[in-house]
Amino acid sequence: MELPEDLRAFDIPNDAGGSIGLSWRVSPSDAPDVDYIVYISISENGPWQEAARLTSTTSYKSDAPGLFGFRKKQGGFHFIVIEPRKVWPDADNEKNKGAICYFKLAMAKGAADIIELDQVVSARAKGNWFDLSKLNNLVIMIVFSTLVLFFISHARRHPGMFLRKISGLDAVDEALGRATEMGKPVLFVHGLTSIGSISTLAAINILSRIATRVAEYDTILKVVNNDPIVLTISQEVVKESYLEAGRPDAYNQDNVVMVASEQFPYVVAVSGIMTRERTAANFFIGFFYAEALLLAETGAATGAIQVAATDSYTQLPFFITTCDYTLMGEELYAASAYLAREPMLLGSLRAQDIGKAIIIVALFFGTVLSSFGINFVTHLFVGF
Repeated sequence: MELPEDLRAFDIPNDAGGSIGLSWRVSPSDAPDVDYIVYISISENGPWQEAARLTSTTSYKSDAPGLFGFRKKQGGFHFIVIEPRKVWPDADNEKNKGAICYFKLAMAKGAADIIELDQVVSARAKGNWFDLSKLNNLVIMIVFSTLVLFFISHARRHPGMFLRKISGLDAVDEALGRATEMGKPVLFVHGLTSIGSISTLAAINILSRIATRVAEYDTILKVVNNDPIVLTISQEVVKESYLEAGRPDAYNQDNVVMVASEQFPYVVAVSGIMTRERTAANFFIGFFYAEALLLAETGAATGAIQVAATDSYTQLPFFITTCDYTLMGEELYAASAYLAREPMLLGSLRAQDIGKAIIIVALFFGTVLSSFGINFVTHLFVGF
């Protein structure tokens, strides 16, 4: 067997200090039946202890691009990580206190044919303050944070910042005005997810804006829930909205209710409210499941104006076909900024749009360049 060359030991960077890396050049004798054996000691003269064994056709530098990059020539070197603490698990042993570790390498073909390399290498494991392999994440975070702060500042200086028109949100005033003219209530239907869902949080933000308008129009607002925590928060949000509109006496806690905790009893209860109350405007906001079509069909049968907003892509077709206006996907999250026109929300929304545009451009050029074997754009977004 021809022994490998260029055996090297080095501290693994970007870690807490518990690992040492070994690398050596690929040998012409590498084969599936040939193994490499790594020995470790805290003395250059031994005694030696086996630390790892690997097949000679595995474990290359190219398998660890976070340490060595993506250059193809890295496939010509083997690489393995040794953790001395796993070799000597005794925490009080001096071998675990950052001592210099010595390594030898051997090739083995079967149990008897073992040849050791004369070279002995050493390294000490050291801790690092920063993980530089994640530097790209830091740069992306700084760029995006700068965009957010810039556009928030811009929105404060220019309150009329342009946002793409969302017809469903422009129809809110129309729906509430119709309910006021007809003297009929407005119904706000939460989805079936808990307060931990981002769609529920977005729905509560929209509820706040709708409740404020309803209070100004002196119309009855009914809010139905299926979760006690969402119910409590909805009551507080509606109460605060009436207070903000200057009509705290018009708030009725009994109009914000929990109708059922299970899916289809919830559907039956809400459908009953729509049928009995003959609501003039229905808002279906949040994450919905199979109940979406049942609710929307019942509302359509009563002749109400219906506005739906959900990030549940499986239910979007049903809302589109049965509701007058439907907010799709991220339009649900943009609704609060669209209705409130607050600089912080507007700036954050614009920064997100710019960030997504940058990602789309990077995806396009990354795909085109990767087709020609140029992958540096792809590597910029790799998280090691």
